[in-house]
Amino acid sequence: MAITYEAAFDGRYLIATVSGSLDLGEVSRLHTNMLKSLAEQPDALLLDLAGLIVTDALALAVFTAASRQAARWPSIPIVLCAPPSATRKLLEGYAFRRLSVVSSLDAARERLAGDPAAAVPAITDELLPISGAARHARDLATDACLRWDLPHLVGPAGLIANELVSNVVDHAHTMMTLRLTLHPRYLHVAVRDGSPDEVGPPVGPPPEFGRGRGLIMVDATAHTWGCVPTADGKVVWASLRRAV
Repeated sequence: MAITYEAAFDGRYLIATVSGSLDLGEVSRLHTNMLKSLAEQPDALLLDLAGLIVTDALALAVFTAASRQAARWPSIPIVLCAPPSATRKLLEGYAFRRLSVVSSLDAARERLAGDPAAAVPAITDELLPISGAARHARDLATDACLRWDLPHLVGPAGLIANELVSNVVDHAHTMMTLRLTLHPRYLHVAVRDGSPDEVGPPVGPPPEFGRGRGLIMVDATAHTWGCVPTADGKVVWASLRRAV
């Protein structure tokens, strides 16, 4: 039976029910679905694995890969909810010791409720793909940095917000959502748009001027950055270290 993946918000958390038989042939689709869930930027992603049957233990590495991405961005926990079963026994093996595994959704909520880092301060705004959008993005980034007592990040965050929004205005031509989130170690700047065309690290020499320099500046300024798919487009994100 093929894997099914159904996700819905429950308050601040996104709960995804994963059912069916997991083998290596299902890994890519499951990984993409989890990335799309991360792109929604919940405070945590809870995976209900009660209906999951693992037919190839190597396929469980997909949860490790998703957890690594979640740690990079959007810096949220992924909690695997697996009642006592063959799947739970595999997840408790040494190879998956770094995964967060609990017995139920209630146990996951209880664990997260005791973690003060699970509440994520955020500032969000919807922007039109017009010329003034980049300036508004810089202003929003400045306001966020000052509100969160990060004056040293005003310049870098403003530059990144400016370039990510400008990229949407110049190329995607869709409505976009700018979101800044504060985490214990990083400030994240993310822009979601309606274009499925993904972007990646700059390749080759930079252009002398004009279009094409934006992501080069993001790459040079951010601690790390990337792009993940969504159900209707993509999110381009960048992280800045909070420490001076």
